[in-house]
Amino acid sequence: MENKIKPKCALIGEDGNIFNLMGIASRTLKQNNLKEESKEMIDRITNSHSYDEALNIIGEYVEITDEAGLQAEEEYE
Repeated sequence: MENKIKPKCALIGEDGNIFNLMGIASRTLKQNNLKEESKEMIDRITNSHSYDEALNIIGEYVEITDEAGLQAEEEYE
């Protein structure tokens, strides 16, 4: 995902449970036609060894933002 544009995902302010965050990020990827990346991300997260590692993996696939960041992007479209 290094050279690809990552979709914005509003995770800031959400319940910090890693499964909740993973689900939100997965839906964001799928909504942006990145179904395979979603599966890959979930596999990597479920095999990670810590919460921090799992968060870093999510950050490799989506640009973590809050609702205000998503709304700002929608205004430019």
